[in-house]
This record gives sequence, C-alpha cells and structure tokens, in this order.
Amino acid sequence: MNARRILVVAHARREDTVHAAHRVVAALRAAGAVPVLSASDRAELAAEDEVFSDIQVLGTDVPVEDVELAIVLGGDGTILRAAELVREGTAPILGINMGHVGFLAEIERDDMDAAVARVIDRDYAVEERMALSIRVKDSQGHVLYSTWALNEATVEKASRERMIEVVLEIDGRPLTSFGCDGMVVSTPTGATAYNFSAGGPVIWPGVEAIAVVPLSAHALFARPLVVAPGAPVAIELLDRNDATAILWCDGRRSFELPRGARVVVRRSSRPVLLARLHPSVFTDRLVRKFHLPVAGWRGSDQ
Repeated sequence: MNARRILVVAHARREDTVHAAHRVVAALRAAGAVPVLSASDRAELAAEDEVFSDIQVLGTDVPVEDVELAIVLGGDGTILRAAELVREGTAPILGINMGHVGFLAEIERDDMDAAVARVIDRDYAVEERMALSIRVKDSQGHVLYSTWALNEATVEKASRERMIEVVLEIDGRPLTSFGCDGMVVSTPTGATAYNFSAGGPVIWPGVEAIAVVPLSAHALFARPLVVAPGAPVAIELLDRNDATAILWCDGRRSFELPRGARVVVRRSSRPVLLARLHPSVFTDRLVRKFHLPVAGWRGSDQ
C-alpha cells in the first residue's frame, strides 16, 4: 500500500508558523503519512530548522497528482498560494489560520492538532468553490495569456497619472464604457476580498454568480453588477490615450496589457476544492471575521 502524501504549505517568515509546521510534520510522520513541501517552502523552513531538510519536494519527488490533501498554515494569501500549487491535481485545501482575518481558513491555530488528526482519519468533507478562467487577447483576437483565479481578476491602471478607458461587455453584448482606475471581476469566494474593499457586494458561497465592480469610474452608470456564472465578462481597453494597464489574478499573477487588449473572464470548468471539518453558516463567519454587532438578536423563528 502506497504511503499517503500530504502537502504542508507554510509562511516560513513567522516563528509561530515554523513551530506549527514542525508539529504538523511530526504528526503526519507518526501516522505513517509522508509530508511534502514545495521547493521554496523547504528551503525557507530548513533555514530555520534542519528537521525540514529531508522532506520530499512537490513536483520533484512527488507529483501533484499524488498529493491527497494540502494543509495550509497561514492566512488567505498562503491559501491562495496553496491553490496554485495543487491546481493541476485533485487535493483539497485545509486552511489553518495563522494570520488575522483568514476568511478562507477552516479553523484557528488552537484547533490545529485536532485538525491534523481528522486529516489522518480522513474525517473531512470536500467543498467546491467556483474559480475563474481568464484570457487576454490582442486587438487581432490572438490569445496572449491565459490563467485562472480563485478570488478575482482585476484590470488596473499601471500608472498613477492616467485612468484607463474601457468598454464592458456582459454575455457577448456591450454594456457601457467609461474611464476608471480599473475593474474587479470576482467569484463568491473573493467577494469578501478586493471586491468587498472596492464596494462590491458580499456574495454567499452557495450563490453561483460573478461580481463586476468598477474602480473609481467616471460615469453615472458604474455600479457593482452581479451576473450569472455562465455569462462571460469582457473588458476591452480603448486606445484613446497612452494609459497602460495590468492584469492581476488573486494578487499573485500579473500580465502587462498591451493597448487595445481584451480581457475575457468566465467561469472555470475546474473548481478549487476546500476541506471542511465542520458544517458552517456563512453568516456566522461574517460576524466572527468582521466583528459585527449582533447584540439584541432574539433568535430565529425558523
């Protein structure tokens, strides 16, 4: 019987995270599982503690297809990095919050040991989260770049001095054009990230939808939009001035957009998988993460 391979993703620049990674690796080994690290994580962790120096490396020693699950020690940024690492495989991601908000994390650090025990027992559910597929085309329709995003894709001005001019297209039809600082196209998962900061709506994870939010638009009709997941969203850069723009996906991958570029965002056929240990109500997560006042609530009458 082949040993189970569990990817551990950790933010090695924090001492408490290094200690947590040490505990997780020890627990996995004690259970007969094989811990796996990315090459960069192993280099950073081994510089802090030599116990990590002999751990197998993802992509070199262990193909991503052989990873059963990814345990992530960190905040939302580390979880997004883990989603990149396992994108070509089938491993769900279990987030253990070592940061501040940690909206994507399943549990807090105090419950880490119990969480690892449940991973070893395969005592978890898997939840699918919608992802985005993004393509950049030039003015002749040639594909220049393609990628994906779990949270959002943003088209942003590259220089502070000039706004960009765009035409917004929904489901194959032009909707409006305006000058703006940028556009955010978000999944429900990303609704509480950049979309939220830009004034977009909070979307419950069970809702199948895509949010489109202009950034500092100079137009009367420039409100946040919520569109069906099957409706492609296209943002075309108008060649009216010398403003340059850049595409960011999950704040991690970027691509400089040429003049006249067309960015097409649609629902990806491959969701991101999250491991869940407890049935949770998204309302409770909002209240807890944002410290919302609920004093005076008399209870549900359902």
